[in-house]
Amino acid sequence: MSEAMMVSPPQLRLLGQFRLELGTETVELCRNGQRLLAFMGLRGRVSRTVLAGTLWPEVTEEHARGSLRTTLWKLPRGEPPLIVCCGDSLLVTPALRVDVHVLTRTALDVVEDCGPPSYTRPPLELLTGEDLLPGWDEEWVLVERERLRQLRLHALDTLAESLIRQGRTALGMEAAWAGVRAEPLRESAHRAIVSAHLAEGNISEAVRHYEAFRRLLHQELGVAPSSRFARMLPERLSERTAPRNRDLARRDCLRAWFR
Repeated sequence: MSEAMMVSPPQLRLLGQFRLELGTETVELCRNGQRLLAFMGLRGRVSRTVLAGTLWPEVTEEHARGSLRTTLWKLPRGEPPLIVCCGDSLLVTPALRVDVHVLTRTALDVVEDCGPPSYTRPPLELLTGEDLLPGWDEEWVLVERERLRQLRLHALDTLAESLIRQGRTALGMEAAWAGVRAEPLRESAHRAIVSAHLAEGNISEAVRHYEAFRRLLHQELGVAPSSRFARMLPERLSERTAPRNRDLARRDCLRAWFR
């Protein structure tokens, strides 16, 4: 192993395509090696039984454990080893840097408001990056991918609101639009966009966006925006839109009744 590989901590990238980096080199792994390291990288510590049963659910326990032993043996050798045995459990070496954990810590800091009172550089790039292992369709990946998606959306909502409160409306709107791109029907992201327009005094922009979202929501789901959203608009405008929302709701009820 080269000196660079010994000095630099190993890096496991799971956002986007799987990549294991040891020093300056990218290490190629077989498919089972990727699956094993991805699962371990996400969980940290797993029993052999759970790991074998999750990665090889269609075979007998004996066969699954055999596949696990073979896959572990094929992992790159190094010091410290990537996977450490501890009784019937396997542990990821603390030296391994996993990008998912960086994303999780950053998003939780934003959501919990544990960061500095003002972001010198909002973590938009990280919060709007690639999904977890796109193209992988195993159940444990799908569950973790959805968890990260929801965490990112909540972090973008919180970040947008925080930036708008700080008077950094352009950045706040960027965070809000990132949430809309990720989930077009997410009302909280649209509320942040309207809030940014109102903070800048652009009432016509705020009303235009609200109306566009109202039409989209009715077209896709047959419902109206929440009363909380409508109350964000100036009083006379919200009064003007409220009867229209009630009429739409009444019409939908009548249609459902006479079907």
